[in-house]
Amino acid sequence: MVAGEYDSNRRKFVPCFDDFYIGTTKFIAENISSPQKILDLGAGTGLLTKFWLEYFPNAEYILIDIAADMLKVAAQRFSNAKNIFCRVMDYLKDFPAETFDAVISALSIHHLADGDKLELFEKIYSALPEGGIFVNYDQFCAETLTAESWYKKYWQSQLIESGLTAHDLELFAERVKLDKECSVTAECKILRRAGFKIIQCVYTCQKFSVIVAVKEGDYQIDN
Repeated sequence: MVAGEYDSNRRKFVPCFDDFYIGTTKFIAENISSPQKILDLGAGTGLLTKFWLEYFPNAEYILIDIAADMLKVAAQRFSNAKNIFCRVMDYLKDFPAETFDAVISALSIHHLADGDKLELFEKIYSALPEGGIFVNYDQFCAETLTAESWYKKYWQSQLIESGLTAHDLELFAERVKLDKECSVTAECKILRRAGFKIIQCVYTCQKFSVIVAVKEGDYQIDN
């Protein structure tokens, strides 16, 4: 696998890809101070880090994923970068004992049950300095069963129209069985339980949302 192939398929699986990844990252980057150290949880091939790197090229990046083959692709993607480091780890069981100005994640945390989300968010909160920022680009369920049925039906039709192969669609159907989505509202409540007080959903398009949580203080937020 090369990064380009993975990115191409990710675009098909996330119909709002440009707004979700690119537009939201631009919005966040223009409203925070430059972080010096960034942790990417469930980094995969480094796709999210790629977009953050455009705005914060001098930051140190730690990319964590449980899948070694995915991180190999990330290592290839950033082979010329001296400030990007990949670690094969299960971030729930073996969270880095370091401090980070920003923790980011894309389409990973929705695989955790709510109790595990709380445990992870508490670890993230502890790893951030005053004013540190956590950004979760993820997949969520709707607030009502009716809305959820609409979202799923429309998403399925978009996937079929995207050009994905029948095999890709079969794999997708198996993967979503492992999802443990919560709603945006529910996740914001879990973040509050973990200690965050400044929480805002800054982007939503049906199944996909981006939530920003800031530790007490406004060190990272530009006026």
